[in-house]
This record gives sequence, C-alpha cells and structure tokens, in this order.
Amino acid sequence: MTRLTHFDDAGQAHMVDVGAKSETRRVARAGGYIDMAPATFALLQAGNNKKGDVVGIARLAAIQGTKRTADLIPLCHPLALTRVAVEFSADAATHRLYIEVTTETVGRTGVEMEALSGVMAGLLTVYDMLKAVDKGMTIAGVQLLEKQGGKSGHWLASAPEHKD
Repeated sequence: MTRLTHFDDAGQAHMVDVGAKSETRRVARAGGYIDMAPATFALLQAGNNKKGDVVGIARLAAIQGTKRTADLIPLCHPLALTRVAVEFSADAATHRLYIEVTTETVGRTGVEMEALSGVMAGLLTVYDMLKAVDKGMTIAGVQLLEKQGGKSGHWLASAPEHKD
C-alpha cells in the first residue's frame, strides 16, 4: 500500500512538499448528481424559480468552488487554474441533474480536489436554490472521473456512477 503523503514520519499532518516536482499540464474531471422530486425537476426545467436561473448560478458556484479549494481543504496547495469547465445534463426519467467539472493547470500538483470541490459547490447551490420546494433532494455519486498529468499519469474511473 502506498504511504499517505499528508503525514510525515512522525504521523503529523503536513502540506506535501512539491518543490522538487517538475511542472506539467494537469487535468482532472469529476462528477456527481442531485436527485429530486418530479415536481422539483419540472420547476428546474421550466427555469422559472423565483431565485433565478438555478443552473446558471450553480455553474458560477462550481467555478468559484474550484478557485476556493485551498480555503476549504486544509492541506491543499493554492493553485493557479488555467481552465475550469462546468457542464450540466438532466435526466427526465430519473429526475436527476448531473454536473461534471473539469479543471486544468500547469503546475507541480494535481487538480483533483479542485474538480471535486467544484462539483460539490455546484450541487449544493442547486440544493440551496430549490430547497424551499424539496428538502428531500439527495446529492450522490460525487467522484473523480479522470485525471491526467504528473508522475502517476493518466487515470480513468473504472465504473463511474456519473453519466458520461
């Protein structure tokens, strides 16, 4: 088993030293979804929520979430992201809204946490905006779907819950 990198030899938490690593292009893609009642899904699709454009605001929240990851996750390095893309797709049969966030940088550490933080910020924003009509919504399936770059190279989730 690989050693946990956020702990030193004495078992104390620390920020990983990436100073000796070379800068490479790093990409991560993460996804997740929120399930809601049929009436809530219809309201979302109609786009007439009194709080505004739910998906548009959630897209901005997801982008902001990627940029604030180091503020939320104590041992993450602050990163200069070079690109953030957020895509939503809706499944009328399951009343499910999917989100996928792709993050990129050129640096010494990966952007997986930024992609995952973006997914959560986007989904939590959807929940916040629709909770007045549906407190029973559930957020699930949040996971890393793919990462590229760095020493470990390319990784792809073997059985993602997310709809690609």
